Amino acid sequence: MKIAFLVDKFPSISQTFVLNQIAGLVDLGHDVIVFAAKSGCEGNHHDSYEKHGLLKKTHYYRIPKNKIARIVKAMFLIVKDAPKNSVAMLRSLNVFRYGKQALSLNLLFMSVPFLEKGPFDIVHCQFGTLGPFAVWLSQISQSKCKLVTSIRGYDVTLFMKKHPEAYRALFDKGDLFLPVCEFLKERLVELGCEEKKIVVHYSGIDCSKFNYVQRHRVLGEPVKVLTIARLVEKKGVAFAIEAVSRLVSEGEQIEYTVVGDGMLRESLQQLIEDMRIEGLVRLVGAKTHEEVNELIVQSHVLMAPSLTAGSGDQEGIPNVLKEAMASGLPVISTFHGGIPELVTDGVSGLLVPERDAGPLAAALGYLIRHPERCQEMGQAGRRQVEQKFDTKSLSKKLEGLYLELMQTT
Repeated sequence: MKIAFLVDKFPSISQTFVLNQIAGLVDLGHDVIVFAAKSGCEGNHHDSYEKHGLLKKTHYYRIPKNKIARIVKAMFLIVKDAPKNSVAMLRSLNVFRYGKQALSLNLLFMSVPFLEKGPFDIVHCQFGTLGPFAVWLSQISQSKCKLVTSIRGYDVTLFMKKHPEAYRALFDKGDLFLPVCEFLKERLVELGCEEKKIVVHYSGIDCSKFNYVQRHRVLGEPVKVLTIARLVEKKGVAFAIEAVSRLVSEGEQIEYTVVGDGMLRESLQQLIEDMRIEGLVRLVGAKTHEEVNELIVQSHVLMAPSLTAGSGDQEGIPNVLKEAMASGLPVISTFHGGIPELVTDGVSGLLVPERDAGPLAAALGYLIRHPERCQEMGQAGRRQVEQKFDTKSLSKKLEGLYLELMQTT
């Protein structure tokens, strides 16, 4: 099959699930072309990006921000491509139908490479926010491709709160919707998507790249706690910092490392200083995938205290939980979004209510005092990820969904 992936940025260190999905389909023999607005890695590419030759399979729209430069480049594209695609290009400029997306020339810049690289059997949008563009591109190209949309969290929580009518055409024209958990499937149905078009399809990780590590704490050694997250409200990092502070005040020896960057970094650093735990809690910023894996191996517990942000933004299932569990790291997270579909409370990790440092501290304290439970949870977590979230089996499932879709009229 010839498959187009629509993404915002590619490759992105924080979106390895997209890379895993593409690599899996390429390994199965399919021709995948990636369309992206920008690159998200600034040279730090995951090894699968190089191995699968994805640079040659990726097209960036490169739409100039300067209006004059945009018009000049658009005129060049029109002269260059008009003989082949004049009618379709005219459709992309239909302001009455596509409004500001046509007026800004965005659809022209997007449709030209789409027409050049196509036609496609499947167009797969990696976030719901890109779905409307897929509908427009299929209309402009007069394509008979099947439209598939992955739903990952923000796209049906915060985004829909701001733009309640955004998916009307997508729900009508889209052929298949793939929420990454049952929680998001329920949200899709509530928003008006036909349930028969929805199949829960988890985001996977390559379990073969995460060696199971049996962790042992040396007597007197500080417990090494890890969080890997963007520093935004829905990741709940402030509550994890407070939980660590509580345990430190009770005499526990903890080293807490927070990997990631974001708009809350300065306020979180101030919180650490206010609690006088600067020597024990480190905000180390963004790291490469390899550096993150090394930190996972060196740590004893991972905390991912996800929560519903004040804006309404919510998670699906954070991939970092899968990666930690695949390596045998016990996890502490929250009863949030699709997380309970991955973490079985008391078996493969511990789950606590959102927005409450007390239960977080209690859960971490329990694992500190019961290292034997850490080993049991680490083993159970590895089994859980292997059984339900391995990218190889999920790629085969996705291929089957595509093939089934191709057989429908």
